[in-house]
Amino acid sequence: MDTQATQTAEEILSERGAPVVMFDQVELAFDEKVVLKNISFTLISGHTKIILGASGSGKSTILKIITGLLRADKGVVWVNGERVDQLSEREMMAVRADLGMIFQEGALFDSLTVRENVGYKLYEESAMPIAEADQRVEEVLGWVGLGEYTDRMPSELSGGQRRRVSIARAMAFKPRILLYDEATTGLDPITATTVDEEIIKLRDLEHVSSIVVTHQLRDAFYVATHMAVRGADGVVTIVPATPEKEREAEFIMIQDGVIVFEGDADALRRSKDPYILTFLS
Repeated sequence: MDTQATQTAEEILSERGAPVVMFDQVELAFDEKVVLKNISFTLISGHTKIILGASGSGKSTILKIITGLLRADKGVVWVNGERVDQLSEREMMAVRADLGMIFQEGALFDSLTVRENVGYKLYEESAMPIAEADQRVEEVLGWVGLGEYTDRMPSELSGGQRRRVSIARAMAFKPRILLYDEATTGLDPITATTVDEEIIKLRDLEHVSSIVVTHQLRDAFYVATHMAVRGADGVVTIVPATPEKEREAEFIMIQDGVIVFEGDADALRRSKDPYILTFLS
């Protein structure tokens, strides 16, 4: 296992420059149940971490710690240069302003149109002029291929369209980090691929750092082994990633709250660990 647990947070920060997310020996338990134990990893700007594991292994708990919804019992957590495990709830609000979160359910407001859902944070929580906010909403909806759906209600959308609206809403205020919690679960393979491609486009063209929590192996490997390129005509296509690009997407495998693997897609495929072999089969 490739782990940084033997290094301190300060050492890693000085070696690499400030990473966008770093866990250093993080632990969390609920009563007698250990959820996370000695979790250490670093997410570099513009890269992707794909967190795999069985249900209940602690995958989504990591996202909740990043967003401050849960506080670790031990360890150090850095997000965008802020040590968030020491922040108050009020101080955490400023960190969350630079985080976008996409849930499995989509979490859209059923009573608001697509436009209102996507622009909610811009309209309600920022001083951005309405005309400028409207322009940003149109821009991100066009990015996810839903520019003609601005006045529709969430109930009129398919599952995949709702998920893409969630991505548009998360990226509307231009966060540097996007967190995906089972973003393709429940979608058919073709629709799931459209969501995967949005994740890839945001990483490669917008340079957004991302953490993808999933148990869907097909989607995990698709995100890790493909990249987005923009042609001279402006058209964006998804193509197989170069070996160098593949190394920018790292897998983390969690078993019972412990990291048992960290590495790229090729290293994961070559692993002989019995748990990983069973998970991948």
